[in-house]
Amino acid sequence: MRHLTPEKLQQNAQEILKEISLKETLTPKDRNSIPAQEMPSQNPLERKKNMQEVALGYFQEQAQLEALRCLQCKNTPCIKGCPVQIDIPGFIKAIGEGNNQKAIDIIKQNSLLPAVCGRVCPQETQCQEPCTVGKSLKDVNKAVSIGRLERFVADWERKRIVETPKVKKETGKKVAVIGSGPASITVAADVRREGHSVTMFEAFHKTGGVLIYGIPEFRLPKKIVQLEIDTLKKMGVTIETNFVIGRTRTITDLLEKDNFDAIFIGTGAGLPKFLGIEGENAIGVFSANEYLTRSNLMRAYDAQNVDTPIFKSRRVAVLGGGNVAMDAARTAMRLGAEEVHLIYRRTEVEMPARVEEVAHAKEEGIQFHLLQNAKRILADDYGCVKAIECLKYELGEPDKSGRRRPVEIKGSEFIFEVDTVIVAIGNDSNPLIKQTTPGLNTNQWGNIIADENGQTSLPKVFAGGDIVIGAATVILAMGQGRIAAASINKLLES
Repeated sequence: MRHLTPEKLQQNAQEILKEISLKETLTPKDRNSIPAQEMPSQNPLERKKNMQEVALGYFQEQAQLEALRCLQCKNTPCIKGCPVQIDIPGFIKAIGEGNNQKAIDIIKQNSLLPAVCGRVCPQETQCQEPCTVGKSLKDVNKAVSIGRLERFVADWERKRIVETPKVKKETGKKVAVIGSGPASITVAADVRREGHSVTMFEAFHKTGGVLIYGIPEFRLPKKIVQLEIDTLKKMGVTIETNFVIGRTRTITDLLEKDNFDAIFIGTGAGLPKFLGIEGENAIGVFSANEYLTRSNLMRAYDAQNVDTPIFKSRRVAVLGGGNVAMDAARTAMRLGAEEVHLIYRRTEVEMPARVEEVAHAKEEGIQFHLLQNAKRILADDYGCVKAIECLKYELGEPDKSGRRRPVEIKGSEFIFEVDTVIVAIGNDSNPLIKQTTPGLNTNQWGNIIADENGQTSLPKVFAGGDIVIGAATVILAMGQGRIAAASINKLLES
């Protein structure tokens, strides 16, 4: 297994940077010849036994080298691929010049969560996909590593004193923000900046939404999310936890009894999907949502210090091929499973998970079973999972998603022994707010219908993020939050 130590990666970067410094100018050919910088990371054999962050971040020399690969295209295709329209060539050029402060200042004009987005957003299908460097090298994985550079300057800034965003004079207007994930954080900050009073309501006992309960510590350290929440508090945002809208209070209550002037709903997509197959109620079957929440939010992995129960597994099957499936599989490995098997009904090419996450999972010993899926789950006499019956598939014509549709191979059933099954095939929206809010329109999947400005069917009520577009990315949720915040601020001006 190839694994270069962080020290070796830094040394290699120093040597190349020294050679480049001898040249007066860099031609496009020179820039294309600079090797893409590998992300320093923990050794796979060590990291699969701990919850510490896997990717360690670029060294200064690596960041400058990676930035020098950028061709500074005049048509800026990378910006067009960014949901919040960050000036990507601008901040990358600043890094190449060694001006990290200028770089982070440019990013923060459009993005509030660079340390988060730089870690968990799928840049390879967003800003990096149209990168000219990647296209010239015929490999999107060789595009300029925009996300890693974003993370680099965000981490650089975090080690210094960060100024709290300025807030305008108090307007006397009140805004309720429901949920505390990426969209809600964005709305709270943008609305509060204009001087409006903001109260954020969170159903859980900790704020951060999916950033806290859904993404493992080894991919997104919780202290990074907490810093963003702390910034909101410093700005004067009031946060109320253990507050379930639809039970503790309804949308109507907030408007008519509590006199809020506007409401933003950013409750995400937290209702897990299941396959609907025989045996899904057996002991040892979990949604990835529950499994990860127990580990991430309730710290079940830290058994010496917390009492949160979590299933002790020996042989785990994870059903799915997205980032959540990778998170669940890698978490199960860290919680002591002897074997973890990921079962996906398409091929690796069709997997929605990030390439980096797939590679990390393989390095850590997760076993991939492609073109297969569970047909039923088998239980023993005590109702506990003992095996799954799987079917084999082949790929047919593309479906609505553009991916080739998996077609069942008749008579291909086989038995696969496991004691735990984690279902990671996606999430739907929680129906509670819809059920308790008369006049709030939703679509056939239960997502709130909002227009291009984030306005719902109810006056003064806006929505954005996964509750509107379905389970998506952090940066897309932020983009929707920014639009909704602008609409709220416009409404409150009148």
